[in-house]
Amino acid sequence: MGILAWVRYWLPCFQMDRKDLRSLSRVRFSEARALPKAGLPDGAYYLAGYAVECALKACIARETQRYEFPEKKRVDASYTHNLKELVRVAELRDELQAAANADPLFRQYWIDVQSWSEQSRYAKHSRESAQELIEAIGDRNHGVMKWVKHYW
Repeated sequence: MGILAWVRYWLPCFQMDRKDLRSLSRVRFSEARALPKAGLPDGAYYLAGYAVECALKACIARETQRYEFPEKKRVDASYTHNLKELVRVAELRDELQAAANADPLFRQYWIDVQSWSEQSRYAKHSRESAQELIEAIGDRNHGVMKWVKHYW
């Protein structure tokens, strides 16, 4: 693939906005919920974490103002898969700490979710571990996604 073809192929991936990231987060989480039932827990685990990553990146995008020339350090730090780092870049550490202090189940869910990494795509996961991650993310009352949605 020539350089021009490569740029045309990949450029749309780098032009996502907040709306795109929110939508992608929802789609990836729906896919993650469906995969254990199909006997595919490895993909479910990976996609569930990826859904949180996209949601946190939507939080970062929300804080970017139109016509703003963002600080290079912040931009570079946004291109990570590390969920804890994305919370820092989104400037949500205090909010996360407050939610964890107020809700012990949320605190445990966040501990479970932040252990996800993009390297999980290479690992084997049981159906149970995939379901646990999906629950930690999607629990309607205490889940990580419910918390993230307050800020995206």
